[in-house]
Amino acid sequence: MHDPQELLRPDAQATQRLSTRRYALDTNTLEKLVQRRTEAIKNKDSLRAKLNSVSRKLAQQRDARDQHDLDTAKELKSQVQPADEAQRIADSDLHSFLLAVPNIPADEAPDGGPEDQPVEIRRWGRPPTFDFEPRDHVDLGTSAGILDLRRASKLSGSRFAVFRGAGAMLERALASFLLDLHTKEHHYVEHSVPYLVTPETMTGTGQLPKFADDLFATQVADHRLYLIPTAEVPLVNLYSKETLSEDELPLSLTAHTACFRSEAGSYGRDTRGVIRLHQFAKVELVRICRLQDAEEQLQLLLSHAEECLQRLGLHYRVTDLRAGDLGFSARRTYDLEVWLPSQQAFREISSVSDCGDFQGRRAGIRVKRDSSKEYTATLNGSGLPIGRTVVALIEQNQHSDGSVTLPPALTPYTGFHTINPDGTTR
Repeated sequence: MHDPQELLRPDAQATQRLSTRRYALDTNTLEKLVQRRTEAIKNKDSLRAKLNSVSRKLAQQRDARDQHDLDTAKELKSQVQPADEAQRIADSDLHSFLLAVPNIPADEAPDGGPEDQPVEIRRWGRPPTFDFEPRDHVDLGTSAGILDLRRASKLSGSRFAVFRGAGAMLERALASFLLDLHTKEHHYVEHSVPYLVTPETMTGTGQLPKFADDLFATQVADHRLYLIPTAEVPLVNLYSKETLSEDELPLSLTAHTACFRSEAGSYGRDTRGVIRLHQFAKVELVRICRLQDAEEQLQLLLSHAEECLQRLGLHYRVTDLRAGDLGFSARRTYDLEVWLPSQQAFREISSVSDCGDFQGRRAGIRVKRDSSKEYTATLNGSGLPIGRTVVALIEQNQHSDGSVTLPPALTPYTGFHTINPDGTTR
């Protein structure tokens, strides 16, 4: 969400920066919408001022009211309601336009788009080496009996998965490990949040109206709710329409939830296995802070996401996402990409984003500073998605016989350190 006056400033910085993310701001339409709202407000205020003046005059006419004044008051009253409606429509049209404008990329976000090579910041660890042809997670999981995609499709169709036995235990252990790391060492407050949220909640974080086709929705009678695509949605909106005090910030929030995405437009990409599912689990991290503290908080959040991968011993790299590849609500994003031996490539496992005050404006989250109020900044990141992390663990730690050795950080949570080729553990 944006202040329209900021978008229309003569220096055109907003228009220029939006163009780096391949978005052309229709300034002519925006100017007309702003002008129409301004005129509607002036007209309504003028009518109300005239009506108030005539009403005060009539109130003073105790003995006999002037017929002209009575007629004038009646005429003005008949015009006020249409004027109110005209302003409401003008407000709504401008609001709808602004809801579709993405966040303005930060100056530090590198130019370019998804077709360009990512800007690599650093790598951690080394890729595992094998004296055999590494198998992918589907072959490993299916042969061990810990992953069942065939029966999952019988339940829900394609792009769903069932983990069983040691696979299900590994998922549960990984979630517990991540939550303990973030709550006990990184000092996030764990939340248990609804998976179904209102359209207003989705709008607050930028999923609506832009991504309506990518969301799963439910409807009972006239009650429409959406399944969350990430815990970022309910965590940020916990504070919608609230004014926080400076000493409450920054807020550090986390939740382990199921996430639901239709992945509209992604068919044909990553359809094998559990990399891109309609339902997956994730531990999400959210930070809410003052706008001037956002860069510092972004680096802190990035370090928290990176530590997850480091504790698990997973080889990864950090990239600075190009402006043309940013998510709708983000102004700066770092991607963490984990190494998958079966693909001989890095694949995204976490995005850590600074949204500036974009979501704060949409959701109405403010912070009180002295005698003034300003919108808060919001930041989010995956810490981590469960399914993709399991994929990386299985592939990076496989052996020629099909067994998988787990990192020491997980064994206190699983109770075992190895998954045997037949799915048993030791």
